[in-house]
Amino acid sequence: MAAKKTIELEEGDSAPDFTLPTDGDGKLSLKKLRGAPVVLYFYPKDDTSGCTAEACGFRDTHPKFSRGGVTVIGISRDSVASHDKFKKKHGLNFTLASDEEGEVTEAYGVWVEKSLYGRKYMGIERATFLIDPKGKIARIWHKVKVPGHVEAVLAAAKELK
Repeated sequence: MAAKKTIELEEGDSAPDFTLPTDGDGKLSLKKLRGAPVVLYFYPKDDTSGCTAEACGFRDTHPKFSRGGVTVIGISRDSVASHDKFKKKHGLNFTLASDEEGEVTEAYGVWVEKSLYGRKYMGIERATFLIDPKGKIARIWHKVKVPGHVEAVLAAAKELK
């Protein structure tokens, strides 16, 4: 079986549109958020240590993003029910979208082959996309390391004004 070509989005490209179910039985369409900056951050799994640290970083900084008119959205392939539990457990104050079918993670090129202790498997690469008010990708962070990341995204979002 041939490996699928991974999509390589670049800064300046149009952000692939999507509609996904969200926590709280909601629905989110990227196109409907045009007119203001959007942070899409992709993470591997609800309630794991790195993902929890990243989510709590966005939670704690959310008022600063909101003051700048920036919408923050976390996306993983976990179910809506899993997102609801994760959000409640950690008091998350932003939307979590469920990409169970994997179409959005593939469209953004973050569904990749990973390796752990020599075992190869497919999973989400921790990545963040800052989308400008016109729907173009302003910044991309691949293979995100959690410490300091939220602050870097906030600084870049402030530059979009």
